[in-house]
Amino acid sequence: MTPAPSAIEATGLHVSRSRTKILRGLDFTVGAGRITGLLGPSGSGKTTLMRAIVGVQRITRGTVNVLGRPAGSAPLRHDVGYVTQGASVYGDLSVEANVRYFGAMHGATAADAAEAIAAVGLQEFARQKAADLSGGQFSRVSLACALVAHPQLLILDEPTVGLDPVLRAELWERFGAMAAGGTTLLVSSHVMEEASHCSSLLLLRDGLLLAQLTPAELAERGGSDDLERAFLTIIKAAEQAIKGAHRGQEESQVTP
Repeated sequence: MTPAPSAIEATGLHVSRSRTKILRGLDFTVGAGRITGLLGPSGSGKTTLMRAIVGVQRITRGTVNVLGRPAGSAPLRHDVGYVTQGASVYGDLSVEANVRYFGAMHGATAADAAEAIAAVGLQEFARQKAADLSGGQFSRVSLACALVAHPQLLILDEPTVGLDPVLRAELWERFGAMAAGGTTLLVSSHVMEEASHCSSLLLLRDGLLLAQLTPAELAERGGSDDLERAFLTIIKAAEQAIKGAHRGQEESQVTP
């Protein structure tokens, strides 16, 4: 059987800033045409990893290949979409004007803009200024601006923060439809309940990749159907392993 193509491949990835280690030796592969969740508490390195994949974060050591090319390569600019936590839209422009503006950078048409707006459920607000929208609607404008280029890979940094449960559910339905259509999505979150929407999970903690597994494997390995509890179990096991390794090193140094 031919293995599924990879959208992202990271090998020995290290990122440091001001002598502080942010990412420490990450090795993983993200399959194409699926949703991969990047999960971990605040400060675990999720945003730094996403920036490295997009190519806007300097890598200290290691490699990241995206769609078969080194991260940040010029040809990837039209193939990779990136939605940051802060909405990157102009409040004084309408939804349609924002999407058409970003689409023009990629040669997108008015029809492409209308399709992107419909994909995030903002058709009835297309002529409304972005600044007049609710917080949840405003964040979806950023998503439409990324979708208008029809990216092969879409990177989403905590896109559901601040959204009510209904909007979160609608957004995940749209993500699922995009993946079914062949788009690869890497979605970060610190809300463990969202892990169940993903095909694969990358679990980060203090810049370390604790595991890459499916939601079912997370529940089995963590001994609980509550994915947050399962994740905490894995974190505690990793911390105990690290402490045991340090203790072993100390004992070896004092042994005559």
